[in-house]
Amino acid sequence: MQYNRLRSMIRDPRHDCILFPNEFQLHAYLPREEGESAEAWQTRCVYNSCVWYHQHCHGMVPVVMVTEDEEVVKTYSNETAGVYVISFKNYLETFWPDLKSALELYESLRQSRCEREVEGREKNGKEYPEHLPVEVLEAGIKSGRFKRGVLSVNKHRSQLEAFVRLQGFGCKSTDLQSDVLIHGTKSRNRAVHGDVVAVELLPKSEWKGRIGALCENEGDDRAGDSQSEVMPTGRVVGVLQRNWRDYVVTFPTYEETQKQSKNVQKILVTPWDYRIPKIRISTQQASVLQDYRVVVRIDSWESTSLYPNGHFVRVLGRIGDIEAEIAAILVENSISVNPFSEAQLAEMPTNTPDCPWTVEKDEDGRLDLRKTHLVLSIDPVGCEDVDDALSIRALPSGCLELGVHIADVTHFVRPNSYTDMEARARATTYYLADRRYDMLPPILSADLCSLLGGVDRYAVSVMWELDGRTLDIRKVWYGRTIIRSSYKLSYEVAQQLLDGDLEPLNTDPELQPLSEDPSRLEQLLWAVGKLTEVARAVRSQRDLSGALELEGVEVRVQLGEEHSIDDLVPKQPLQVHETIAECMILANHWVAKKICESYPQQALLRLHPPPRQEFFQELKECAQAQGFSIDTRSNKALADSLDKANNPSDPIVNRLLRSMATQAMSNAQYFSTGSYTEEEFYHYGLALDKYTHFTSPIRRYADIVVHRLLLASINKGPNDNLFGNRDLEELCGHINARNRAAQNCQKQSTELFQCMFFKDKDPDSDPRCTCDAIVYAIRTNGLLLFIPRYGIKGAAYLKNTEGLVLSCSEDGCHWTSGSIHRQPDRIIVTEQAGKSTSFCLFDHVTVRIHIQTSRFHSDTIRLEITSNKPHKSPEDQPHVSNSHFVKTDLVREVTQTAMEAQLAELEAAAAQKAEDRHQEYRQTRGISLYTLLEELRDLALLDVSGA
Repeated sequence: MQYNRLRSMIRDPRHDCILFPNEFQLHAYLPREEGESAEAWQTRCVYNSCVWYHQHCHGMVPVVMVTEDEEVVKTYSNETAGVYVISFKNYLETFWPDLKSALELYESLRQSRCEREVEGREKNGKEYPEHLPVEVLEAGIKSGRFKRGVLSVNKHRSQLEAFVRLQGFGCKSTDLQSDVLIHGTKSRNRAVHGDVVAVELLPKSEWKGRIGALCENEGDDRAGDSQSEVMPTGRVVGVLQRNWRDYVVTFPTYEETQKQSKNVQKILVTPWDYRIPKIRISTQQASVLQDYRVVVRIDSWESTSLYPNGHFVRVLGRIGDIEAEIAAILVENSISVNPFSEAQLAEMPTNTPDCPWTVEKDEDGRLDLRKTHLVLSIDPVGCEDVDDALSIRALPSGCLELGVHIADVTHFVRPNSYTDMEARARATTYYLADRRYDMLPPILSADLCSLLGGVDRYAVSVMWELDGRTLDIRKVWYGRTIIRSSYKLSYEVAQQLLDGDLEPLNTDPELQPLSEDPSRLEQLLWAVGKLTEVARAVRSQRDLSGALELEGVEVRVQLGEEHSIDDLVPKQPLQVHETIAECMILANHWVAKKICESYPQQALLRLHPPPRQEFFQELKECAQAQGFSIDTRSNKALADSLDKANNPSDPIVNRLLRSMATQAMSNAQYFSTGSYTEEEFYHYGLALDKYTHFTSPIRRYADIVVHRLLLASINKGPNDNLFGNRDLEELCGHINARNRAAQNCQKQSTELFQCMFFKDKDPDSDPRCTCDAIVYAIRTNGLLLFIPRYGIKGAAYLKNTEGLVLSCSEDGCHWTSGSIHRQPDRIIVTEQAGKSTSFCLFDHVTVRIHIQTSRFHSDTIRLEITSNKPHKSPEDQPHVSNSHFVKTDLVREVTQTAMEAQLAELEAAAAQKAEDRHQEYRQTRGISLYTLLEELRDLALLDVSGA
């Protein structure tokens, strides 16, 4: 791990590190003397290299050699003038006296190392078996005795369950058709979530199954005997690669500290992430830091220790403070959001009122579309980083010309420039519930690269000539262009225009002039309508091949003043969403074909492997409960099955089934074509043989790489800076990891604001805390529920820790003695007196929402069933029909109802504002008996709209 970190740091030009291979330099090389230890020889070689470099620079540059060996300092410190041999502490104090945090970090590391050495001498007993040597592990993997994979700990049962996923990138097959279960921490053998491990399978008689019950808390193993069917079970015999990172932790209270150890300097801190074990650190600041979120790093985990050893890094902020909690989310996902450096900003063009940016007059290589094409963009309200714009026009031949125009970021971001290296490291723009962290400096992302209305912009365009009658593609053109977008429309406004509703002409300042210019208005309405018609035709072609229409839960946080949260609004599907998505998918597909044709061994594409069949089991069971049959043998069969799985009386059923299908999907991944066979290029979700990302270069570095490949393939850009297959495959791995981090970060920030929304509300009296929920999964002791009003998924218990069951009657629900019996499609609660209550899949129930706060972890939403009947309230969102085809009148109904609900909430909030303000961060009343579980952690594994 340390080698990989060092290699990564050296290869990153931003760190200004140079690798000097002294063994291969004639004047720096020294032969090893007889009887000389390897360490002494290496020290002598390093010192000799320092002397040589000092002489090479003619004595003009002092050279500092840093070491922790005091004998080396004594031996060499005064030997050569201009070459300083000092300790690292002395180096920091002498050359960086203002970096107090660096010196504190050094002291923490030094103290941790000393204590580890003392403990190693004092402890003889083993808590865990020793890891096997690397050569034994590699030989065992090669022979099939051991299996290699990444350890993934179940965050809901971190003490009991972890899994090793053996199928890697590209879904390459192994002799096992499922994950390997690692049961208990002893079998985990000091491996940490994310580590690459070698596992040995246990005898089949010792195999166990996944736990099928909801658990009340991390230490709750009551469900140990309620397991599903057995699966391959093993134990970790070695760690092939440590993937330790920075961890956010919280110190125990003073009372807990006294219980832990007599030595108050050694503290067990609890990580924010449930999947990470407690970490022992040495510090004298425990009492000062107990109310703060703190960052630590793991240094080692010896076989003699129950817990890993680590050291203090820095403080993020107070527990519960919004900025500290956001910082914790960023650290947990290894996201660095430092401001852009002066060197990067110095590469940027200027665009000020005194010195406005203009297109260059000698752009002969660009096709000028400013006077010939009506270009428009359709994006979310308030969008600043407009990557894409569209055009459509009728040609004299009777054909149509469809254009997709994408911001020409590569014009401003040169290969290997400081801006390019920073964008490569970030890999993506990070979108949080209340903010975003751009991949590119604002002058590009929100200005010169953003295809804003009424200004000249550089673009890279793909334009197709379509048959005027069949809309079949006759030919395609790729190239650099100059465009001027005429309209910057929001999705909602574009949908109104598509529906024939001209109200935006009165409310949208950009469209108001059209009320006095009928010809321009007619031109815009024709363009929006024709784009939708073309998109439908393109979609129908993909549908024939098996394209999937899946469902994700996307919640928009409506913020008020001073970070107050006015509402949580699930995103409503509109027909124009599909119009834009299909045009982008079409462009990505054709660009993928072009770059793959030109660079078959080094093109960056995006694949989506078929999901594993066992992941569809719960989907099939849920559909069967409603009388539907789901065929998962192919994407076409799955798509047709989902289309037929419609309950006219409850459209939510189809949405939930599509959501479950989404969660069963594998992750889509970037890859280099030189590393895979052409059969593996297939994108399962989109039903396309080749696919890439070309349409969002402002916010995705993969698209920048694709732009360079496309321009080189049409001789409009250099090809000497393109990545080779090996480097491109490594870059794809980095981008894939950053994309997963971005998805997790967005999800966790939304959950944070969901909790903040409910935190200051009284669940017993505030009507916003009581909602309608739908049962979408059944466990042995409870239900998994979906709340359409807020887009929340969570768990509700039917049996509590005291063994009581939840009984429901006309007067409400209460806890009583009894039993519960689970069946495939329902769970039956039977009171001791004999009365029974059934909860079936897709039943509607009434739930109460409240928040459980935590010092150590993020706050969580808890659901409590208050009635087994549906909840009727004006605040509940109306049901949405089959999401892949949204009818116009339904869209209007959804929009109107949502607006009325928001107005009602604003009026209620105004009346309670004075009373609620002092309660902003108080805990909710009472002690909760319920636990919120998120059964499927990686929500929206596949985003078809962004593919």
